[in-house]
Amino acid sequence: MDKGKVIGLLNDALEENKELFLIELKFLADNKIYVEVDGDNGVTLKECIRISREIEQNLDREEEDFSLEVTSPDVANPLKVKRQYIKNINRILDVKLRDNKNIQGQLKSVTDTNIELEWKAREPKPIGKGKITVVKNEVIQFEDILEAKVKIIF
Repeated sequence: MDKGKVIGLLNDALEENKELFLIELKFLADNKIYVEVDGDNGVTLKECIRISREIEQNLDREEEDFSLEVTSPDVANPLKVKRQYIKNINRILDVKLRDNKNIQGQLKSVTDTNIELEWKAREPKPIGKGKITVVKNEVIQFEDILEAKVKIIF
């Protein structure tokens, strides 16, 4: 399997729609090609089919047999690339950190190196009895994130 040719064909297919971006490309056993793409506004089945056809029509099955799967990310899967974080600004994320800490908060911003989450917490009043609601923020480096998932709220 000519991996370079597949990568080139995939890049050409993605160039046709600038909203789409690559999440993952795997070359698996038995010449299986797995492509996962996402889009700034999601990915339609029509786009997955278009990408699949553009790759498949330019590879010769007579030369080498292969299978190709082009898919969009599963909502239950963790975020993998920075552009996924950007498209999910203002959504609630569940973030597991390398230090075994879990944080759930609204994604407020994304930079090249980190994300910022914001959430509300109940804390004891500084003076007197009872609790008050406070807004908390935390900047988290990408390298400290083990897993981040978008929380689905119905």
